[in-house]
Amino acid sequence: MNLFRNLLFWIALALLGALVAQVLVRDPGYVLIRYGGTDYSTTLAGALLIAIAVLLGAWLAWKVLSLPFVAFRRHRKKQARARLTDGLLAVEQGHWARAEKSLLQASQNEDVAAIAQLAAGRAARERGDLAQARQYVEPLLTRQPAVHAIAVAELARAEGRPADALAALDVPAAQPLPPRGVLLRAETLAAMGRAGEAYGLLGALRQQQVLGPERLAALEAQWAEAGLREAADANVLADRWESLPKPLKSDARTVAAYAERAAALRWDDAAAKSIESALDAKWDESLAALYGRLPVPQDRARLDARRAIAERWAQARPTSPALLVSLARIAMAQGQWPQAEGFLHRALAQGAGSEAWEELGHGFAAAGDESRARQSYVNALRAARGETVSELPGRDMRQRIFDQAAVEDRDEHGVPRLRT
Repeated sequence: MNLFRNLLFWIALALLGALVAQVLVRDPGYVLIRYGGTDYSTTLAGALLIAIAVLLGAWLAWKVLSLPFVAFRRHRKKQARARLTDGLLAVEQGHWARAEKSLLQASQNEDVAAIAQLAAGRAARERGDLAQARQYVEPLLTRQPAVHAIAVAELARAEGRPADALAALDVPAAQPLPPRGVLLRAETLAAMGRAGEAYGLLGALRQQQVLGPERLAALEAQWAEAGLREAADANVLADRWESLPKPLKSDARTVAAYAERAAALRWDDAAAKSIESALDAKWDESLAALYGRLPVPQDRARLDARRAIAERWAQARPTSPALLVSLARIAMAQGQWPQAEGFLHRALAQGAGSEAWEELGHGFAAAGDESRARQSYVNALRAARGETVSELPGRDMRQRIFDQAAVEDRDEHGVPRLRT
């Protein structure tokens, strides 16, 4: 395309020259110049050639006179680039003092001043002199406001001042922020306890491809969980939950965050249903344990429904210690301590820890069995510390064998069956 354009230019120029030459041949014209009492006359073509020769001579003279200055400027640029290269390599190698010296010398050249000052600020920050780092990046305020905002925000975050970092990034002159600035703003919002706003910036981060898919997915899950826990009221919580993609609604950490926050806001049914949906889609022991820790419904029918759902899960997973503990808690809420005790012993047989022992202690204490209650609480502390626990008095070998067999029983179709 460039060759075709250049060819057209020269053809047009040749046609124009031929046209001018033809006009001058027909009428060469007459030019008279009178200066200082002397007359100078020539044809128009001669005058044009003289003018072109004068201009060409002036251009050549200017080039010759400016040649030393051009050579000097080129030498300074070459030196600045060399110092910039040495400074950047020194930063990567950890030679902070040498890096700052080279970069400050390089910053005297306008062409590389911005990158040199930014790198010098990084070197000063790495050696712990944040005040000096701020001085290095301050000149960027007028030349590169967005770069200056990012540098100042990073320094503020290094000093533990996320509010100042956010203020630096929100300066009007720095807008629109480059991709790194958007990421830094999102991370700063999350650090300030405003993960819901950080989650809202994920679309921009994904569009700008500032992070890889795995890192972006990790941040999405992290900010979604934190945003749910930070929800101020039920409406905000519901909006944030509904805006989540389907995979996150079955993620154990996200579901746990929503359920715990919903329960804290007295939205018990929503908390229970979120866990039920998640466990039906994908089993998770932590969610099974959380199901039993949810607030006890005041309505007997709702409590019975929760028990029925847990028992349905137990038919497929009779050896789940977390589910057995949850079943014990529900049974205790129903006033059925003997069944709850059986569930807890079976949970312990399947490897349940301090949580099951603590529930046993609560149950024995409520039943007036102080000796077993004390021993259960002691075992809870020992289990939490990883120490060996003691057998409860009164639990003979026959009862322990029954507990173990209860979780291994199967019906005539081979489906595991949990005894109560």
